[in-house]
Amino acid sequence: MTIQIGMVGTGYFSKFHAEILIDIHGVNIAAICGTSSEKASSMAAEFPGAKGYANLIEMLDEAHLDAVYICVPPMMHGEIELALINRSIHFLVEKPLGNELEVPKKILSEIKKKSLITSVGYQHRYSDSITRLKRELSEQNIGMVLGQFSGSISPVSWWKDQSSSGGQFLEQTTHIVDLLRFFCGEIEDVHAVYAGNILSTKDSSVTVADVGTVTLKLKSGTIANISNTCILPATIGKAGLALYTEKGLYEWTPGRLEITTIEGKSEVQDDANPYRTESEAFMHAVRTGDRSKILSDYEDAFKTHQVTCAALASAETSI
Repeated sequence: MTIQIGMVGTGYFSKFHAEILIDIHGVNIAAICGTSSEKASSMAAEFPGAKGYANLIEMLDEAHLDAVYICVPPMMHGEIELALINRSIHFLVEKPLGNELEVPKKILSEIKKKSLITSVGYQHRYSDSITRLKRELSEQNIGMVLGQFSGSISPVSWWKDQSSSGGQFLEQTTHIVDLLRFFCGEIEDVHAVYAGNILSTKDSSVTVADVGTVTLKLKSGTIANISNTCILPATIGKAGLALYTEKGLYEWTPGRLEITTIEGKSEVQDDANPYRTESEAFMHAVRTGDRSKILSDYEDAFKTHQVTCAALASAETSI
């Protein structure tokens, strides 16, 4: 069986996923949908046999797809997922699930009515370093977690618009929130403070916060703080988590884990590409029905999205 894949979106991540997929045995990129026929056809030309579409419904009616990858900005979610659910087409969607809570809540409700296979792009869960870290922490008490996501403002216009992107914590730092849940369980209390008095003075179109810090209490008793900023110059930035336990300090940054205990220090580097592992897990599920390798489905990812939305709501009501 050759799995026929459709791509919705023609940006960087859509092409990135498509390049990985064509390297997986038994997978074919059959159709690409963009905001214009020119964009869709241009991307389709890079994948032999693929056809470009400017209309999602036309693509779904013509292409006979087994699964679809959704790689669109946060404000564009909703109709795409609902159209796929209506046709019982499995899908992988890039994070975040939206720029607010109500649309993803409706999508989740519809997913539960069908036996759809879903996956959400929290690719760090599939990395070697995170696999090792989760194993190390499985029998430990995690007292405190400090996380961060720092960098520069994205050059795309929708990202700096709060009403489109939802802001940095929801759009980017969601990865750190998701890993916190992955290690420590569910979150029961969220308090956030955001500020935006730097970038907007230089560019009046910037409405997202420059900086933010969020304190979270987990049901396990663990306390966490996650901070982010987008004021740094381009090419400067850092993302990661530091987890404090009774056995030592575990410091993770994408691609690398450093463990410090009384026995000394050790390090784990990622060998496999987590994006490929993520897609292999999804393709395996589509082919066989076995979902056990999918580490983040829509229902689980919705819980992460709830936390990032709660942080925004808290920041908006802070005195």
